[in-house]
Amino acid sequence: MHDDTLSIGIIGAGIMGERLLSAILDQSPPLVKVSGVWDPAPSAMERMATTFPQVPRLTDAAAIIAASDCVYIASPPASHLGHARAALAAGRSVFCEKPLAVDVADARAFVAEAGERGAVNFPFASSLAVATLMGWIAQGAVGTASRITVEVSWQADAAAWLDGRQQGGFTREVVSHFLFLSRRLLGPLHGLSARAAFPETGTSERAIEARLMAGDIPVDLTGSVGTNLDAGRRPGCGAALRLVGRRAPPARRHMGARRRCAVAGGVAPDRAQAPDRGGGSAHAWPATSPRDPR
Repeated sequence: MHDDTLSIGIIGAGIMGERLLSAILDQSPPLVKVSGVWDPAPSAMERMATTFPQVPRLTDAAAIIAASDCVYIASPPASHLGHARAALAAGRSVFCEKPLAVDVADARAFVAEAGERGAVNFPFASSLAVATLMGWIAQGAVGTASRITVEVSWQADAAAWLDGRQQGGFTREVVSHFLFLSRRLLGPLHGLSARAAFPETGTSERAIEARLMAGDIPVDLTGSVGTNLDAGRRPGCGAALRLVGRRAPPARRHMGARRRCAVAGGVAPDRAQAPDRGGGSAHAWPATSPRDPR
């Protein structure tokens, strides 16, 4: 490089790669620049040429790594660590979409290898709604946290690559947001007891139940494919975290952070709702649908 602007190369031109690319191009003044984008799918590269003609379209992952200071990895989960390790070996830093990997032991090994040169993207934990929720906690509006409940519903017709067991299914794709948020709110996660149902050959899990601790606070998690968490909304496409707090008995406050799928390719802003006397909830809508390929 000939200046101090950080160059970021993007591997994976699906909705997440496109979102980061748009954010980089919208900066003023620019703090980072795009060195290039690559995706193995010709259709994705054609879309990049039409939507972002000013961005270099490179020939493969190796070319992205060679041209960049930092490599953003937005490919399907099973490919994450291969690209990430190649970037580290070339002396680059890594910014990876979640989940980091589909194997826990391999993920932990990579974390040890990467040190401070690696990071994982959990945008929900930094959303406006969650920032509002954390503000309520700091102000004492929640009282003393007593438990967290997480409910997840996943649409049955999600992208084919995501619904295969190799890529990790909806638990890694959606629940990871809420577990990361639970850790940020209340402390390290531990004491996991869980079960998952795989009734259909060749597909990801169809139901999960888990109990774990975030610091000293219990976290209860349930999830399934095709159920409807919110009456009147699209079935099988939603997730919600509820933090329950205690004041002096018998008063109790319920504060929630909710995350709901938008329609395919749709975009909606983060939104927060202040609590009333009986409690309240913060709502956050991600800008993408699981129907979209990464």
